[in-house]
Amino acid sequence: MKVYFFATCLGGMAYSNTCVNAIKVLQKAGLEVIFKKDQTCCGQPSYNSGYYDESRKVALYNLELFNEPYPIIIPSGSCTGMMRHDYLELFEGRKEYDRMKEFCSRIYEMSEFLVEKLNFLPDDLGDQVSVTWHSNCHATRVAKCIPSAKKLIKSLKNVTLYELEKEEECCGFGGTFSIKEPEISEAMVKEKIADIQARNVEYLLAGDAGCLLNISGAMAKMGINNIKPMHFYDFLAQRMGI
Repeated sequence: MKVYFFATCLGGMAYSNTCVNAIKVLQKAGLEVIFKKDQTCCGQPSYNSGYYDESRKVALYNLELFNEPYPIIIPSGSCTGMMRHDYLELFEGRKEYDRMKEFCSRIYEMSEFLVEKLNFLPDDLGDQVSVTWHSNCHATRVAKCIPSAKKLIKSLKNVTLYELEKEEECCGFGGTFSIKEPEISEAMVKEKIADIQARNVEYLLAGDAGCLLNISGAMAKMGINNIKPMHFYDFLAQRMGI
């Protein structure tokens, strides 16, 4: 099966190795992965800031770029929510709506494609470890892909998942929110980190690069080095021995 891989802008800028690992996992699952070199942002920053016309231009660009009828796999629940649901709102009542609806139907967060479409649960080749999981807001409430990620984690025989007490509470990133409201953002991420520390785990896993940048950066500033923040698809590749 051929699939497109949408790396996301943060994937391209800060998590390029994660994108490579994610592609290797998809290939291990038997997929032929197509990477479009001219891909760009999903448009969420402009959309969340109220620049809807500019966001439509980004959406139409993506529609034309990923023009073959292949699934589009994204290693981010946040961008998945934008491209699968928010694009539809942007084009409701417009002439491009039907084309955009078909495009949106091909959007999958990576874990949900692996679990729901391929029933792919990999063998765990790693040592016994303990982890906790942060659920991104958009992934939880818009893309609704968290159950698939957790199913993958729980399928790993040597991984013990300790769930956060306030798992669904925002980490304080929220894209431009963290820039516009830095004091509130700082208070929120400190609460999130306190919850993480209380789990007494070795790894913090997250499926969205923005949240991971925010939490890992705050942990580094606080001098917390006994818990390793890690993108979920880096962790999954590691467990698979890739």
